[in-house]
Amino acid sequence: MSVLEFKDVSMSYGDTPVLKDINLEVQEGEFLVLLGFSGTGKTTLINLMAGLELPTKGSVTFKGQPVTEPSPERGVIFQSYSLMPWLTVNGNVGLAVDTMFPDLSKNEKEGRVAHYVKMVGLGHAATRRPAELSGGMRQRVNVARALAMDPEMLLLDEPLSALDALTRANLADEIVKIWDADKKTCVLITNDVDEAIMMADRIIPLNPDGTLADAFEVNIPRPRDRSAMNNDETFKKLRAEVTGYLMDAGIEAKVEGSRLLPDVTPIHGVPTAVAEAQKGLIDNRFLDFSQLHKVYPTPKGPLTVVEDFDLKIDRGEFISLIGHSGCGKSTVLTMAAGLNEISKGAIKLDGRHVEGADPERAVVFQSPNLFPWLTARENCAIGVNKVYPRASRQERQDVVDYYLERVGLADAMDKPASELSNGMQQRVGIARAFALSPKLLLLDEPFGMLDSLTRWELQEVLMEVWSRTKVTAICVTHDVDEAILLADRVVMMTNGPQATIGKIVDVDLPRPRTRKALLEHPDYYKYRQDVLDFLEEYEHGAKPKKKPATAIAAE
Repeated sequence: MSVLEFKDVSMSYGDTPVLKDINLEVQEGEFLVLLGFSGTGKTTLINLMAGLELPTKGSVTFKGQPVTEPSPERGVIFQSYSLMPWLTVNGNVGLAVDTMFPDLSKNEKEGRVAHYVKMVGLGHAATRRPAELSGGMRQRVNVARALAMDPEMLLLDEPLSALDALTRANLADEIVKIWDADKKTCVLITNDVDEAIMMADRIIPLNPDGTLADAFEVNIPRPRDRSAMNNDETFKKLRAEVTGYLMDAGIEAKVEGSRLLPDVTPIHGVPTAVAEAQKGLIDNRFLDFSQLHKVYPTPKGPLTVVEDFDLKIDRGEFISLIGHSGCGKSTVLTMAAGLNEISKGAIKLDGRHVEGADPERAVVFQSPNLFPWLTARENCAIGVNKVYPRASRQERQDVVDYYLERVGLADAMDKPASELSNGMQQRVGIARAFALSPKLLLLDEPFGMLDSLTRWELQEVLMEVWSRTKVTAICVTHDVDEAILLADRVVMMTNGPQATIGKIVDVDLPRPRTRKALLEHPDYYKYRQDVLDFLEEYEHGAKPKKKPATAIAAE
């Protein structure tokens, strides 16, 4: 039976259309997932369901009645927590119970609060205030508060997107368990395909033009185990179909480019005598991490964060560095960049020790750190002017314009950074790094702050530009698919402190790569399983017994 229905709904803000001709029925007890890119109207759609906005055209009904205002029978969980900072976990949930059930006795109210706080796994933290909770715990309070109001329908507007991957997966599993126990109708907005498949009965993508695509039915038995899904043929087929649809709809109008790169030489290099001596040798072990350690002083004594990190990288290799939060991935990267002092051991690039920051080692951080008052072109030019002192002004400008064009910003070069979206700003960051013609490109979770689909788009951009330069690269990531998609080798780190290399997987997949093609490659899920197995072994801060270096090298 249908409980929520959209009939010919369109929504505009002024002259800007957001949703167009939406016809949708949500069935009682269904778990529906709406999946789409940023800017496709997902949040507007859920606001219409909640009664927070009214359609420009058409009608939205709940149980046959027009939706004209918010109602407690439709509980909304937003991306942000909006908790009262002076109240405890119990106090925040109790506020909702007091509002919805004023006639209950004090004991009944307390029992109801305790039930839902325990349901989301926060019984041990019931007396803590929001400032004492992690991001994942704060979002659990948000879920408990919505459930305690006993809505008939739960509307979830990207409630997991601000969480780290492990917390996100765990909370997603808990939401599904709660939905299954209470048999509530759920509508979830997300931009994560795996999350959609793990949670949904039905997935409906939103198209970039504000229309709804045809639904994908998720015919996978519940409960769904994340590890088992990697070997489930139905999961793999559905994942490829949904991914393919989204990429066709929103990504594959990707990179522009007609400009030629001028033939100019950057200043960084090695002395002539050294270069002569290295001829024929330096392609191998172009980047050499030798028994690398990082130790920080603490009041309780020295803390070894990274130890015995030993890795040899050939010229032109692309390495993905993956591991759980706190395993020292970014520490290794910042030491390679010369931004973090080496405690013990050495890093050599092109035969010379890494000492201090240098434009020969370009870094793309999670946040691009642009000057907001400068244009994309001006932000990109800052480093270029220093790296090509012998080039003409026009040649330097051509380098900047070439890379901005390659990352799809031909029409936005003269826009101030403050007017660019997060994804566009990160494109400038990528162009700026490549424009330095670095010997080594270091990427520290470069797409970590972006939604999944924008991340796909920029991965395609990164691979396209990298394929033209073949610069030696290391990318720190927590995303398994990203690690395999980009890399020649995936280097996995054990948990910190005293983190080191736990396993290395050679990724023998054809280049150039696209996400769609890889999902259809017979070996792709084998590589994915290797990485997932390693991460599962080290989940929740586990410290399995160390393997000798010879065993790691043999794998």
